[in-house]
Amino acid sequence: MIDPQVTSQKSLFPNEPIHWITKPINRFLHVEAASGVVLLLCSVMALFLANSAFSDQFLGFWKIKIGITCGDFHLEHSLKHWINDGLMAIFFFVIGLEVKREIALGELRSLRSAALPVIAALGGMIVPAGIFLALQSGQAGQRGWGIPMATDIAFVVGCMAVLGRRVPAALRIILLSIAIVDDIGAILVIAFGYTENLSISWLVFGLIGIGLVFGLQRLGVRSIGMYTLIGAAIWLGFHESGIHATIAGVILGLLTPAHPYLERTLGGEFLHKASEVLHGGEWDEDTHRAERVKKYRRVTRETISPLEYLIHVLHPWVAFGIMPVFALANAGVKFQASDILSSVAMAVIMGLAVGKAIGIVLTSWLAVKTGWAQLPTGVNWRQYWGGGLLAGIGFTMALFIAGLAYSDETLLRSSKVGVLVGSLIAAILGMTILSLGKNNKETVNEA
Repeated sequence: MIDPQVTSQKSLFPNEPIHWITKPINRFLHVEAASGVVLLLCSVMALFLANSAFSDQFLGFWKIKIGITCGDFHLEHSLKHWINDGLMAIFFFVIGLEVKREIALGELRSLRSAALPVIAALGGMIVPAGIFLALQSGQAGQRGWGIPMATDIAFVVGCMAVLGRRVPAALRIILLSIAIVDDIGAILVIAFGYTENLSISWLVFGLIGIGLVFGLQRLGVRSIGMYTLIGAAIWLGFHESGIHATIAGVILGLLTPAHPYLERTLGGEFLHKASEVLHGGEWDEDTHRAERVKKYRRVTRETISPLEYLIHVLHPWVAFGIMPVFALANAGVKFQASDILSSVAMAVIMGLAVGKAIGIVLTSWLAVKTGWAQLPTGVNWRQYWGGGLLAGIGFTMALFIAGLAYSDETLLRSSKVGVLVGSLIAAILGMTILSLGKNNKETVNEA
C-alpha cells in the first residue's frame, strides 16, 4: 500500500539530476552504523599513512601553522591544534546537547531510570583510572590516568548495529546512557584534571559571554546567528584562559533550551491556515508573499526545540566531518610492535579492555543486589558483560585526553598505541560474547 503522505511529499519538489547523487548520500548519512564505519576507515588510513613512505609529509601536514592577527592580538597554532581545540569544540557542543536531552527528556530525567547507568558509568571510570594509576604511579606516564575512562559512542553504536538483534533494545539504551554519563565525567576530567595555567581576565571574559547568553534567553532572543557569535567569543575566552576551549562548547550545549517556543498544536493550526492561503487565489494576489513565507518558516522552526533542531543539523557534520578529520589528525601513530609492550600502552590497554568492563559490571551487580537499581527486563548478566566490554572502546575521547596529558612524543605515541590496541581488544571481546550463547530468552538472573 502506498502512503499518500509519502506520495505528496515526493510531488512537492521536482526530481533534479543532482538528486541521483544526494539521495544515496543522504540515506547513508542516516544509517546508524555509518559514522562508525567512516571513523574506522579514517583511523586505518591515518595509521597506514603514518607508517608508510609518506609518513613525514602526512605527519608534517598537521603541523602547518595557521593564524589570525588583529592589531596587537595574534592567534597562531598548528592545523592539528585548530582541529583539537576548534572543531572539537563543536563536537563537545553536540555532546552538551545530548547530555541536556538525556537529563531533560531521556533516560537520565528520573532518579530511578538514571540509577543503573550512572552507577555503572562511575564504576567504568573509577576502575580503569585506578588500574592505570596502579601501573603508572610514580612514573612519567601517570599523568595519563584519564585516558581509559571514556567510551566512544560512535564505535559502540557501530558494533551494536553489526550485531543486530543479538543486542537487546534495553542494553542499547543502557550503553548509550553510560556513554553519556562517561562524557560528563570526561568533561570534568578535562576541566579540572588537565587545566594548569589560568588567566583570570580571559576566564572572566568567557563568563561574561555566558552571562550574556543567559540574559538574551530571558529577553526572548531566538537568533541562532547571535548566539553563534557570542559562542565564538566564549570559546576565545576559554581558549586563552587556559581552561580547555572545548569546555565552552559543553556549557553552550547545556544552556540550549530543550523545549519548543511554540506548542506543536499551534504550529499545526497555523500551517493549516497557510495551506489554505497557498492553495487559494489569495496567494496569487498577495503582494507580500516573501514576508508570509518568512513567517511560515519561523512558525515551523519554533515548533521544535532549539536543542532538537541543532542536534539534527549538527550531528551529520560532527559524525561524518569533524570526528573523521580528528581521527586523521590524531590516530596517525608511527610505531613499532615493541611500543605495544611499553608501560604506558599496557596501562591504557588494561584500563580499557579489562578495567572498563569490571568497573561497569561490578558496580552494577552491587547496585542490583542492594536494591539501588534494577537490571532491565530482557537483559542477562552475560549480555551485560559483553556491553561492558564494548564500553571499553575509548578511541575519540581517549585520544583527545592523551593529547592533553602528554607533551612528550614518546609517551604520547605509547598512549595512542594503547588506545588503539585496547579499543580493538574490547570491541572483539564484547562482540564475541554478545554473539555467542543463547539469545534474549535467558533469564536476567543468570550469572
